[in-house]
Amino acid sequence: MRSSGRNSRDSGRQNPRGAGGGASRSRAGGGQRGEQPKRAGRPRPEERRYDVGGASGGPKDGAKGGPKAGPRGGGPRGGAPAGGKGGAKGGAAGRGRTVPARPREYDAQIEERNRARHSKPQIKLPKTFGEQEGERLQKVLARAGMGSRRACEELIEQRRVEVNGKIVTEQGLRVDPEKDEVKVDGLTVATQSYLFFALNKPAGVVSTMEDPEGRQCLGDYVTNRETRLFHVGRLDTETEGIILLTNHGELAHRLTHPRYGVQKTYLAAIQGPLPRDLGKRLKNGIPLEDGYARADHFKVVENTGKNYLVEVTLHEGRKHIVRRMLAEAGFPVDKLVRTSFGPIALGDQKSGWLRRLTNTEVGMLMREVEL
Repeated sequence: MRSSGRNSRDSGRQNPRGAGGGASRSRAGGGQRGEQPKRAGRPRPEERRYDVGGASGGPKDGAKGGPKAGPRGGGPRGGAPAGGKGGAKGGAAGRGRTVPARPREYDAQIEERNRARHSKPQIKLPKTFGEQEGERLQKVLARAGMGSRRACEELIEQRRVEVNGKIVTEQGLRVDPEKDEVKVDGLTVATQSYLFFALNKPAGVVSTMEDPEGRQCLGDYVTNRETRLFHVGRLDTETEGIILLTNHGELAHRLTHPRYGVQKTYLAAIQGPLPRDLGKRLKNGIPLEDGYARADHFKVVENTGKNYLVEVTLHEGRKHIVRRMLAEAGFPVDKLVRTSFGPIALGDQKSGWLRRLTNTEVGMLMREVEL
């Protein structure tokens, strides 16, 4: 009986310890694992971003320090509540405990690595896995105005199309319009997005695309404002006739360069009578203040009394060249019209009318200057 009483007294003495023993053990366990110094007060804003709260310090520490942690990182069941605002009391480190913020240099390094990863050069896959380069030849020809795709396929079947000097014998050939040279019947096809126009310039129109003085100029006749056009050479303000407009810089440069000798033909109205050797004199050369000027061809087109209409062809492009030559020879010009520029003739195009050159005409121009 004494032993039972002693046991009951011992159990009574042990009950308080049992109630608080888990907490004391938790404090001990928490103290060993929580050697990291606490930060007083609320964390700074840059630290809150990395605050994991009870996710890292609470349940993990509480599970090891006490019998069983509560749902919020508290002490053992039935024991004193653990945790708190200040630090780890009981079985967990508490929600107020924060993990130190990562240094900003470390964040900068991470960002640099991410940028480097996403800014790597794109890997060029083989043609079998990617899109094929270039466009189908019949599509390029159709876009250049050579007819429908079916008509362009017939041109290829008839062996009339050549690419880079080789005649095409099969359908489906892919070409690069920016690099490959495409010809039909020996004439180059303008496969790029180039524009070519011929304008019959009236008298009184200035040979510029814009005029600061507000006079009528070539730009007033161009309806396509999306692409910048420029004129090939010039015509005197009082001279009528054909003038070319394009956005093909290399072609325009070659057409006006003396090296290629592109001929221009003019009709001039003068007063006679004319000596028989006038043509010979013009071909041999007329001395002008800036050097000799020579005509390539000369002929009388029409003669009514003293009124003569003569045709002069030359490849020079000096200012007022035809007017100065005839005036120096003793025959001032009453009216001057340019009827052709290289292979492009004015024909029956009315004054002030603008027309787009055909692909055949563009090919003739390119062949004229070896393009």
